[in-house]
Amino acid sequence: MRLSTMLDYSRGVKQSLDAVVELEQAGLDIVWVAEAYGYDGPSQLGYLAARTERIEIGSAILPIYSRTPALMAQTAAGLDAVSEGRFILGLGASGPQVIEGWHGVAYTEPLERTREIIDICRRVWRREVLTNDGLYPIPLPAGQGTGLGKPLKLITHPVRAEIPVWIASMGPKNVAMTAEVADGWFPFLFVPEKAAQVWGRALEQGNAKRAASLGPLEVAAGGIVAIGEGLEHLRDLGRGMTALYVGGMGARGRNFYNTLVRSYGYEKEAELIQDLYLEGKKEEAAAAVPAELLEETSLIGPAGYVKERIDAYREAGVTVLNVMPIGADPLGTLRQLSEWIR
Repeated sequence: MRLSTMLDYSRGVKQSLDAVVELEQAGLDIVWVAEAYGYDGPSQLGYLAARTERIEIGSAILPIYSRTPALMAQTAAGLDAVSEGRFILGLGASGPQVIEGWHGVAYTEPLERTREIIDICRRVWRREVLTNDGLYPIPLPAGQGTGLGKPLKLITHPVRAEIPVWIASMGPKNVAMTAEVADGWFPFLFVPEKAAQVWGRALEQGNAKRAASLGPLEVAAGGIVAIGEGLEHLRDLGRGMTALYVGGMGARGRNFYNTLVRSYGYEKEAELIQDLYLEGKKEEAAAAVPAELLEETSLIGPAGYVKERIDAYREAGVTVLNVMPIGADPLGTLRQLSEWIR
């Protein structure tokens, strides 16, 4: 098992980026950089490539709608070059609110787009002459432009022809596709004891079609973490984020996170959280998040308890423990986790 974390912006962007040097020294294996509708991810990832030596740097995630497939491949190849082979391309569909509300692009065919983009990226990295039929016609057919486009291949030689591709996915069809074609998977609000009942069949279907050359599917999951006696109250720090996703990410009937929490057995609670959040009652929505769900999606407690939680994630197929250390000594927490998971 390896250890990862999402870039924490609590110190400010520049200071948080610089702090990754300390995380690397503490034993962290991977740092993930998000991209929603703040700063772009690749700029920060390029900076991290220059400031670090060993740690892998990954996008978690780059939305598939915000760049052409060829540009996605170029960006990944560039980041892999400046990091000397340490980049992981994390992709995801994001959601209609961001894609249509921020990028002004129709949120259509997310599964088909993801699959097609991954195929195009891998062909670009192999320096194949690029042509494509499908959602992304390459070159653009006559009648849709000047008619002057011609098939091209990447001018530069990538450091690696097989850059790892991870997918953030939640729905059964998307998870099955992830298990079939991706190198790694980002679930969210992952409860290790309930993962099999929610995603087991989809993972089984995808793995049945998986190419042997890809190797086993990597899985990154975890949560906020604090090690020590009497720290259980720190689980409440996850209330706001959980309420945001379960209540506010998407509309009624189109919130992937709300659907997931319902599948865990919290149907009434998920409905209440969404009702309150969409009414603008964010504090009440946070208060309505079940304490049991907060415990299930975190690693907070005495050393023995946290070790048991790590074992549960490992047994659920997690290969990368993705954590956000909180408390008085986050670096010390990472060092301790790094020792435990090896």
